[in-house]
Amino acid sequence: QLELAESGGGLVQAGDSLSLTCKTSGNTGIGIVVAWFRQAPGKERELVALIRWSDSTRYADSVKGRFTISRDNAKKTVGLQMTKLKPEDTGVYFCAATYGHNWSPSGMAYWGAGTNVTVSS
Repeated sequence: QLELAESGGGLVQAGDSLSLTCKTSGNTGIGIVVAWFRQAPGKERELVALIRWSDSTRYADSVKGRFTISRDNAKKTVGLQMTKLKPEDTGVYFCAATYGHNWSPSGMAYWGAGTNVTVSS
C-alpha cells in the first residue's frame, strides 16, 4: 500500500515561483511512476508531469520549460518546481502513482488529497 500527501500550495502572483512536495509513505517498488496532475475549476484533471523509476520525465506542453519534476529517494518525496506561473496554472494539484503504463488519471492507482494553487494576474 502506498500513501501520498501533497504540500506547498498557496496563492501567488503571475510570474512567481512555487514548489510542491509529494511525500510518499509505504512501499515504492521498482517500476513505479509518480505524477502530478491538476484540475482547474470546471475542467477535467490533466497530467502536468511525471517521473519514472528510471528518472525519465514527461511534461505537459503547457508547462515545458517552466516546471521541473524531481525525486529525492532519501526523503521519499517527489517535488514539482514551478516557475513563471500563469493564471491558467491555477487549480488543485494532485500527486498520483502507478506501476502500470496507463498514465491518464484513470490509470493511477494511488492519489493524494491535493493542494490548491492559485495564481493571480
